[in-house]
Formats: sequence, structure tokens, C-alpha cells
Amino acid sequence: MNTTIRLALLQSRGYDLPSEAISATEEQIAEAAGQGAQIICTQELFLSKYFCRTQDTDNFDLAEPIPGPTSLHFQKTAKKHGVVLILSLFERRAPGLFHNSAVIIDADGEILGKYRKMHIPQDPGFEEKFYFTPGDLGFGAFDCAFGRIGVTICWDQWYPEAARLCALSGANIIFCPTAIGRLEIESEALGEQQRQAWLNVQKGHAVANACYYAAVNRVGAEEQINFWGSSFVSDFYGCEIAMAGKHETEILYADCDLQALEQHRRIWPFFRDRRIDAYTGITKRFDD
Repeated sequence: MNTTIRLALLQSRGYDLPSEAISATEEQIAEAAGQGAQIICTQELFLSKYFCRTQDTDNFDLAEPIPGPTSLHFQKTAKKHGVVLILSLFERRAPGLFHNSAVIIDADGEILGKYRKMHIPQDPGFEEKFYFTPGDLGFGAFDCAFGRIGVTICWDQWYPEAARLCALSGANIIFCPTAIGRLEIESEALGEQQRQAWLNVQKGHAVANACYYAAVNRVGAEEQINFWGSSFVSDFYGCEIAMAGKHETEILYADCDLQALEQHRRIWPFFRDRRIDAYTGITKRFDD
């Protein structure tokens, strides 16, 4: 039995029109499927440029329901190529209620479920609290055609609890679509320190949870943000299996061996040794 899964991360620039993004993503999916990819993940909010740079009510017109036009379109794509798709979308749930979401489509074209971003940032150039309601679906995992996977989105990547709860739900691979980079007002040296922190914390999630971890970022300059790309896949030792460049649109491939993961978990039994009786304080905002 083949226990190796091939991933493809679609690192791309932002597009002016959703139709352009859909067309380019279709081409990338076809190419990735032709190279044997089985699970394919987009960057965060892949249908447009990163609109959260400013607070503008017109941007709510970019949102759509799930299921909706884009997810229905890519359901056909997933079935055509026999691949699992993870698509990061701006979800319109109801008037005045919007989420930063990911829809997971199985290889038969059926929607497995969706994840709504739980941690919503608010910083200069990242005005996300204006647009997104925090997710209410929790952290978990999805049984797709090729294995059990977890999904988080961008700012979630800084919180060990998010990755932990995905892993405790049985995820062998955690995917994280993201849009992150350096503000133009910040120095390149600071930007590189931030990029390293971004890499390090996520590799730590892979180690602490004995799982594979796949983060996919966008590239290019969009007004005051220079996105740093660097999409990567880490193994359970925190070692990079593959990493994309900082500036290029590209498809990043990585092979994940689930049998090797099973053997690793037998000798590094983190879940066995957890002191779940001692963690009640984790549900407090701060221990005053």
C-alpha cells in the first residue's frame, strides 16, 4: 500500500479580477495534478489582491456564500482531476456577517466541510477585524480521499493551540493558507526577522504535534505590503521538505510519508505523555 501523499502549494501573486485568479488557478491545478499532486492548497484569499489593507465597505462585494459560485466551479475541477482542493475564500454568511474561510473539496468533487479563521488580526495594513467575524466551527480535521488533514488560516499560525487541536482531532498534515509579508515602512532587516519567526513557529507546530505542516503564502508587492512568499512544507522533525522562493509564482511540491509518520509517533509519543489534568489554565485569558 502506498502511504506517500504528494502535496502541491499554489504560491501566487494577487489578481485584479476573480476571473483572472480562477483561470490561473485552474491552470496550476491541472499542472499539479499532472505531476501527481493529490492534495492542492491555495494561498489565503486567492481570488483577489489582499483587500484588508484598508477599511472599505465596497470590498464586501468580493464575498460569496459557501457553497457558492467559486466552490461549485472547483468541485467540478476536483472531480475532473481526482484531487483534493483546499480553497481560501471570503465567505458571505449573511448580511453583515462575513468570514475568512477555507472550503475543503474531496477528490470526488463533494464538499467535505469548511473552516473559518478563528484568530483575526488588526494591525496597520491588516485591517481584518473590519471584515471578518471570528470563526465558530472550531479546530478539527477532515477525512479526505488521501488522509486526514487539518486546516488553519494565517494568523492562526502563531497559536500553538490551533495546531494542537487539529492534531488531537487526528490530522496527519496541517495546511495553512496565508498572506503575510513586510510593510514598506519597515526595514528589510526587520522583515527578515519576522519571516524567520513565521517559519520557526510553524515548524515548531510540526515537531510538537508530530505531523507534517504546509504553509502557502502569496508573493508580490501590493501597495504598502511586500509579501515574502517562502511557502514551505515541514516534516515532523521541523525540517523543510520543500520551500518556495520569496518572489516567484510557483507550484511547490512535497511528498509526505504517512508510514514514516506512524513510526515516528511510536518513538516520540507526545500525545501519550500529555498531562491533560494540568492544563486547565490554558482556557484563561491570563493568570492574574
